[in-house]
Amino acid sequence: MILLCSRSEKSFTTEDTEDTEKIGRSKSLSFMEQNLRDLLRELEERGLENDARATERSRMMLNLEPASAKLVSILVRASGVTRAVEVGTSNGYSTIWLAWSLAAAGGRIISIDRNPDKHILARENLRRAGFEGAVDLRAGDATEIARTLAGPFDLIFLDADRRKFPEIMEALWPKIAPRALVIADNVHSHPEEIADYLKLISSRADFQHTTVPVGKGLSIAYRG
Repeated sequence: MILLCSRSEKSFTTEDTEDTEKIGRSKSLSFMEQNLRDLLRELEERGLENDARATERSRMMLNLEPASAKLVSILVRASGVTRAVEVGTSNGYSTIWLAWSLAAAGGRIISIDRNPDKHILARENLRRAGFEGAVDLRAGDATEIARTLAGPFDLIFLDADRRKFPEIMEALWPKIAPRALVIADNVHSHPEEIADYLKLISSRADFQHTTVPVGKGLSIAYRG
């Protein structure tokens, strides 16, 4: 998900955190602002229209289902996580949901997508949402990028390269905080592609794991 980055390749800094805290303080999280709701609805509709026309999978947005996005948002806000890695930026729809959910706690996201063209869309949508400063976009192979990240991270959201989820997680395990939330999409829509990941996450005695039949199916694991 060039590496086109909103920031240079570095771990989060004190300056990053201060910038994000300002973003968080400027946004009321007792409810989502109407302009942000309107933007997300626009991205939902455009994503569906685009995917209905697209003949190549690489050109599809394949956005997170709205019901799944809301559940992920609730879990993120309730768990108090602040340092996230997202695999599968696409046009930034789920990234905006994550950024909004993390904003009150001053959280930040590293969001990865192999397609640099989608990051162009995502960057503009993040700008419109007011969250560009809270997201570090990395384009390229998710596993290779994961190996370069410093961590620690307390939120991992997987929504692309399903067959590579185990490989990506092997790169991330040493960088995951003692308290952490790990979520993966497409449990029910692509069961064969995600089967190895589900075996992996279910085998971890340190994580509680369940699947939820919302949207295309979510795998939710928590350690804490």
